[in-house]
Amino acid sequence: MLSAQNMLASLQKDFSAYIHGVQEKVPNKVHLTVDPEALRGVAKHLKDQGARFVISVGADVRQAGQGFLAVHIFSFDRAETFVLVKVYLDGDKPEIPSITPVIPGASWAELEMQDLLGISIQGHPDPKRLVLPEDWPGDAYPLRRDFPYNYKPPRRPTPLVEMKKAGDGRTVIPMGPFFPALEEPAFLKLFVSGEEVVDCDYRGFFNHRGIEKLGDSKLTYNEIPFVAERICGICGFIHSTAYVEAVEEAAGIQAPRRARFIRTILLELERIHSHLLWLGIAGHILGFDTVLMQSWRIREPVMWACERMTGNRKTYGQNLVGGVRSDITEDMMPELMAALVKIEEGCKALLDAVAKDPTLHARLKGVGILSTDKAKEFCVVGPTARGSNVPIDARVDHPYSAYDEIVPQVVTFEGCDNWSRVLVRVHETLESVRIAREALRRLPPGPIMAEIEAPPPPGEEGVIVVEAPRGEAIHYVITGEDYRPFRWKVRAPTYQQLQALPVMIEHAAISDVPITLGSMDPCFSCTERMEVIDTKTHRIRVFGSEEILALSRRPRGNP
Repeated sequence: MLSAQNMLASLQKDFSAYIHGVQEKVPNKVHLTVDPEALRGVAKHLKDQGARFVISVGADVRQAGQGFLAVHIFSFDRAETFVLVKVYLDGDKPEIPSITPVIPGASWAELEMQDLLGISIQGHPDPKRLVLPEDWPGDAYPLRRDFPYNYKPPRRPTPLVEMKKAGDGRTVIPMGPFFPALEEPAFLKLFVSGEEVVDCDYRGFFNHRGIEKLGDSKLTYNEIPFVAERICGICGFIHSTAYVEAVEEAAGIQAPRRARFIRTILLELERIHSHLLWLGIAGHILGFDTVLMQSWRIREPVMWACERMTGNRKTYGQNLVGGVRSDITEDMMPELMAALVKIEEGCKALLDAVAKDPTLHARLKGVGILSTDKAKEFCVVGPTARGSNVPIDARVDHPYSAYDEIVPQVVTFEGCDNWSRVLVRVHETLESVRIAREALRRLPPGPIMAEIEAPPPPGEEGVIVVEAPRGEAIHYVITGEDYRPFRWKVRAPTYQQLQALPVMIEHAAISDVPITLGSMDPCFSCTERMEVIDTKTHRIRVFGSEEILALSRRPRGNP
């Protein structure tokens, strides 16, 4: 296995004058500070060496006299190593060169830093507003430390976010923000020529819940797991696991072995539940509701098993920094094993039927193409990547919980289409049954919580990736004072997947767009704004938050 020292040797040779303070605070987590002018070259060098871009993080560290901090996180998956490239920026006029020209998958992460922290991204190929609403003031940055919680934006005209325009001979078809076949809102502007999609534009981030802002200074270390679990209604346990293990890494805390096994069992049950739910939704999108009914029927014993272990069918509330809240007792073991047998039998019958269905083959094979090179270029993760023959899986590449002892088989297919993404999930469901059963059989004795004598000192860092059913989720924590983190950054897997969507639906039929989008198993936030077309003037109008509020309070019957 290639060591971090060997990987950094050529970097230091080419950029020795620009690299400062190389540290490996914990094994396989390398921190290096670089000068801003060398950032793009360093990023390209890491990419050329085989590193995968994960996410960018910004932080306001002006109180410590350091201005602003920007961190680009890269992963050398086969070497199980993270490289955190840090740049400190001027506190009055923070500017940083964009790495998007060399790593397209970094686009949204950079734009988010610009929106929420006011870090100007120099040379970004599409420097539009991403997260904040159109009517948000251009000089208010929510993740700065001095931003007030009771801030009320002044009413002032703000230019709308520019979306792509239709070219000659093209028709615009708006899809969303509400679409009958998708359970959550998203707005896609499709540009079509006849029945063929030739381009698209996406607008999201309509309902920013402020979870990271709460985590930065309002919530204590052990309050955040319950908020983190609500990031996603389907795979919330992965977020609380990633968060607590990031804090444990920063604090030098080792959760007991039994607690790590319990986390693994719940993570795999959550994966089975999510994959079955997705399979049902995919069948529904294609008009194959038998798959929906059968897969959701099989979910019931999965959710029963989770309720038997935690008291809740979903949103388990189990994780704390240092371990888990409740144990698996001896009397639960036979019941849980019997439930896994029932789940496995149902999955095998259902998945065998799905794999042989000719209608599904016709609708999914050769549709939604994302080549291996494009999957790497946009840094996609999870089944979307593995369906394009990119063998990444955080459970294997960066083991956490008990995956260093119970190693999953990484499932990949080379079709690079919607059918391959189906097959990945089909095989992973049965693999998750195996892992959960083995973890129960090998459940070690001992405590479920570590003894923690004091909170971690301020300024320590932890970064953990956890393989959600949709793909890799990452949590990054900088410890702070008063038993609270200074900075907490979250990146869900859908964040990366959506950036590849234009490539996946290019030259597709309009009817194939919903299932191609669904093949990512996307998780959107709720939307409070919409695009309206006036049927008389044929003009498009976007309502802002103030107008939506006024409309909601208007007496019924008033025009």
